[in-house]
Amino acid sequence: MATRKLRLWARLFVGASIAACGAHLHGAESEAPAAEAADDAKEETKEELTPEQMFEGGEEIPGNWVEISYGGMLTSGSKGTAQQRMHLGEGMFGGIEDLHYQKQVNKETVFSTDLRALPGEEDYRLSLSLVREKLGFVRFHFEQFRTWYNNPAGHFEPSPFRLPAHDESLFIDRGEIGFTAGLTRAKLPQITFEYLHQFRDGEKGSTAWGPVNLGFHPPNLSIQRNLAPSFWDIDETRDIFALDLRHPIKKTEAGVGVRYEVGNINNARKMNFRPSEPNERKVTHREGSSHDLFSAHAWTETWLKNNLMFSSGFLFANLHDSLSGRRVYGDDFDVNYSPAAANGAGFVNLDGVMNRKEYVMNLNLMTIPLQNLTIIPSMRVQKEDWDAESFANPTTGNNPPAPMLALRSNGDALDVQERLDVRYTGVTNWVLYARGEWTQGEGQLDERGGIPANARIRRDTETERLFQKYTIGARWYPMRALTFDAGAYYKRNSYDYDHELDTTVNDSANRYPAYLVMQAFETFDGNLRATWRPLTKLTVSGRYEYQLSTINTRPASASGLAERQSSEMTSQIVGGNASWVPWSRMSLQLGANYVQSQTETPVADLDFTRAALASQNNYWTFNMNTTFVVDNKTDLSLGYFRYEADNFRTGLGTEGFSLGAETAEHGVSAMLTRRLTPNLRWKMRYSWYTSEDDTYGAQNDFDAHMLFTSMQYRF
Repeated sequence: MATRKLRLWARLFVGASIAACGAHLHGAESEAPAAEAADDAKEETKEELTPEQMFEGGEEIPGNWVEISYGGMLTSGSKGTAQQRMHLGEGMFGGIEDLHYQKQVNKETVFSTDLRALPGEEDYRLSLSLVREKLGFVRFHFEQFRTWYNNPAGHFEPSPFRLPAHDESLFIDRGEIGFTAGLTRAKLPQITFEYLHQFRDGEKGSTAWGPVNLGFHPPNLSIQRNLAPSFWDIDETRDIFALDLRHPIKKTEAGVGVRYEVGNINNARKMNFRPSEPNERKVTHREGSSHDLFSAHAWTETWLKNNLMFSSGFLFANLHDSLSGRRVYGDDFDVNYSPAAANGAGFVNLDGVMNRKEYVMNLNLMTIPLQNLTIIPSMRVQKEDWDAESFANPTTGNNPPAPMLALRSNGDALDVQERLDVRYTGVTNWVLYARGEWTQGEGQLDERGGIPANARIRRDTETERLFQKYTIGARWYPMRALTFDAGAYYKRNSYDYDHELDTTVNDSANRYPAYLVMQAFETFDGNLRATWRPLTKLTVSGRYEYQLSTINTRPASASGLAERQSSEMTSQIVGGNASWVPWSRMSLQLGANYVQSQTETPVADLDFTRAALASQNNYWTFNMNTTFVVDNKTDLSLGYFRYEADNFRTGLGTEGFSLGAETAEHGVSAMLTRRLTPNLRWKMRYSWYTSEDDTYGAQNDFDAHMLFTSMQYRF
């Protein structure tokens, strides 16, 4: 392992050294020290360059470029965590980081292309575009990139117990291939056609961990905890066809469009139950669907007067979805069902269909009754109807699949949302704004079927929803270099459930979902921000925000329980930033934030139980970045970052989990940029990042070194 890493580092530094030597030789051949000093003197006599010109290295900025890059990341510790946090794969990568080429084919036609190809990072992008003025355009694009995921096992605090993961380092490749063509002739409707093929393929971790009997593992306790790592096997595709048309009709801009989409999903959550035990089982929970979606939309935008505009939008969507799946226990993943005593509850031969229709209407009016007053009332109406049914054969233990059971449901929902925005600037040095949002909704859900056969569900539920949110804010300029922003909002979402028919028994054995008849979510939020420029080259800003959220719940009267505040969440955020340019060749940015957050529930009390404590999420961050212009051709950038959270609640023993997070992360970075010629630029960057995570018993700790070099040529 050490030898391999030495070879990787050697390759990195050799590549960087070759680039640096090339820069040195080029400079030696083209300029003598005396000549370079003379050129610098001439440059100082020229007119001062704009910041963009100074960054690009001259007055004339070429419009085309190609940048070749080479680099890699070396890690120690948890490779999966390092890749997920750094958004890089371990090892080497290199290729074309960025290529842009644009050419005027004739007086009215422009061709352009962009390319990115980084093998090792599996990051690819290609776009081709041909645009003819006053006629139309044709575009093609392809994109694929990789996202890394860590797949850790659960950690049990009383011991260093850890289970190995299926694969600690997982990834998913996402991509899109698209073609777009448009007609943009004057005085004719503008027509756009688009085709997209999208895909997602790979594996990622899941927090639905499998059970472990700790009697078979250290510390040999006769308890069971969900600690075995599991993962998702993802396979998804989607094809989209869209056609849009827009055209002005007198004072109205109008448009219509249709969209058709087909897709397939074949995902599986793979879990390991009771690993390394006599009754170990691997579980494959596969979820599949095949859908087609048709939608049509239309919109208008009309200036009725110079100070009055009306806009509207309409949508109809029809979705049909076919379901499939199974939950099978076996000696390995993706095996056929075989009865066994160690099997848990599962199912096979899932087959189902779902149909859903949606209708949406938006109406907006913007009026400016006074010079400094803007009022925007709007309304949105959404109606949904759906019905679904599914069939499956339940399985359990060493029994053959049971007779097929059916689940059926249908429902509807209607929501009407009103919104009013007001903005006033009639007071000198003040901007005042307010907003109100209200939503009234109601719906019906009917459910039939269920497991087991002797306790089939028959439930009819009516739901009423009331959402409201009120926002106020102001910006004040007491002096030229000082700005204050203040704002606050109150939000309440309430749900009332009326279970007209319910065959389930609301006792300790079966309380959900008809156990609740009301839930209300309330949030109070206030924030204040100040920005001050005490000096021309110094800007300082500070921010404070306070938020209080509560959840109130009322169970059914049959439970014998009263309404109760089931959760209270309190958060406070304090942050500040400073930007300073002490002299023309140096800039400095500093930032710091502290977040204090806690969630309390009625059972979060050590006197009642140690299995559920108050949850805390307090942390702080600090970052610093500086750029120094070494000379007229060389820039040096340095950065530092730190994050720390210390909320780990230990000592729960066998009664429950340790909660909270205890993590410390920090890193440094340095980047050197050298403009070798007006058209050639060399860049080299090094970063080091370290993370210590006691939440997972140090199994996610890592150190990462990243070295990157590139050469860009503009033409």
